[in-house]
Amino acid sequence: MKTIRIFITGGTFDKEYNLLTGELYFKDTHMQELLSKGRNQVPVKITTLMLKDSLDMTDEDRNYIINQCAECKEQRIVITHGTDTMTVTARAIAEKIKDKTIILTGAMIPIKFGSSDGLFNLGSAIAFSQSLPPGVFIAMNGKYFPFDKVHKNRKTGIFEEEKA
Repeated sequence: MKTIRIFITGGTFDKEYNLLTGELYFKDTHMQELLSKGRNQVPVKITTLMLKDSLDMTDEDRNYIINQCAECKEQRIVITHGTDTMTVTARAIAEKIKDKTIILTGAMIPIKFGSSDGLFNLGSAIAFSQSLPPGVFIAMNGKYFPFDKVHKNRKTGIFEEEKA
């Protein structure tokens, strides 16, 4: 079984909650804990690229993500990312990288809240990365979408297929 590279970029996935102020903030990634909870048996290499809210991501950040994807030896990549600009990053990656299977995923609820969708989304992304052909996809809520055929429904908080 080939190793999957997991790149951490931040987003709600890795946010912590300050009980005193009610603010969400970044401290560290929760990836190892999630893989352990999910009893992952797939070989992975984890690299934290940044811990940012996707609304704060810049073109420079996206170029860094693209370069890391291009330079890593793994052909299958999972990227944790904030959901607000996930499609923007996916499109930027797809413009530059054609020969790898890259899955972006995230969470609507922080992992530290306990009832997050993040664990399910991560497991789905790892599975999809092993079964989909080269290309860039978004995996949320048990579904995968080609990068250019999906949007986040801001009323429901669900990723949906683009209607033709």
